Amino acid sequence: MRVAVVGAGAIGAYVGACLHRAGADVSLLARGDNLAALRADGVRVLSPRGDFQVAPHATDDPAEIGAVDHVVLGLKAYSYATCGPLVHPLLKEDTTIIAAQNGIPWWYFHGLRGPFEGHRIDTVDPGGAVSRVLPPRRAIGCVVYAATELDAPGVVRHREGTRFSIGEPDGTASARCREFSDAMIAGGLKCPVEDDIRRDIWIKLMGNVAFNPISALTGATLAGMCRHSGVRALVAAMMRESLEIAAALGCDPDIAIDRRLAGAERTGDHKTSTLQDLERGKPLELAAMLTAVVELADLVGAEAPTLRTVNALGDLLGQRLAPGEPATAGRIPRE
Repeated sequence: MRVAVVGAGAIGAYVGACLHRAGADVSLLARGDNLAALRADGVRVLSPRGDFQVAPHATDDPAEIGAVDHVVLGLKAYSYATCGPLVHPLLKEDTTIIAAQNGIPWWYFHGLRGPFEGHRIDTVDPGGAVSRVLPPRRAIGCVVYAATELDAPGVVRHREGTRFSIGEPDGTASARCREFSDAMIAGGLKCPVEDDIRRDIWIKLMGNVAFNPISALTGATLAGMCRHSGVRALVAAMMRESLEIAAALGCDPDIAIDRRLAGAERTGDHKTSTLQDLERGKPLELAAMLTAVVELADLVGAEAPTLRTVNALGDLLGQRLAPGEPATAGRIPRE
């Protein structure tokens, strides 16, 4: 099985390292200091489950890799529309695209029977730009429950979690999902094939939709937000509104808000990925995690007043920030 990881940052390099350790033919697409380190020393993973080091092929030229069976996207969602030159040389007729992203994916309504089947969410697929680059028929849904960070170029610190839930947008049990799942499991990861991957999307999104923008606005950690009574109530309201939108779309995440809050508080003084991006001067990935949910609220006629308020604040924050490095076509954005 041949796999290309486009954007070998913390999550991408971790997945690639685990797949390589299991015997898959893995290539990592990276650039800059990270690429130099990957070429020199491979990927070094530091984990409470045991450290290991592997040396998969690393390059900044997708043509050097050629067609693969699976493409793992380790890029931020805002880079998808311009990643065509990186991805297209990797594709054959049946190549899948597995995006390890947070928030609402561009393919959300692909294969979903009902009144919204095939509907395009403009926030995450403006004018169909992402679908033209990443055809939804190639997509396998993926929800990441692992926490990783790049300690240094080529060095991944795995903090917790090994679950990567995957599933077909139409809910079928496909051979391509099983192939990828088996390889991930062989690499020491949990990779269940779900018959309703959107349920997992909403379960994780319940946290992202609230904690990520609030952390960027306040600088607070997960535990800090949960322990502040007013912010905890704000987070609960955002979660409640998100569940109402999910239900209107026919999805029932079936998880209690108190349980979701307790899990976040147990994580401790952990900074969300959005707060980390803010502190590093990177663009914020709030469109897929929050603005898309507000767009879905408009679609189903939900009021969602708290989501709309925090989204406005997050949008203003994004406008005030100095623009990050643009994701130019054919160039791998910063991981």
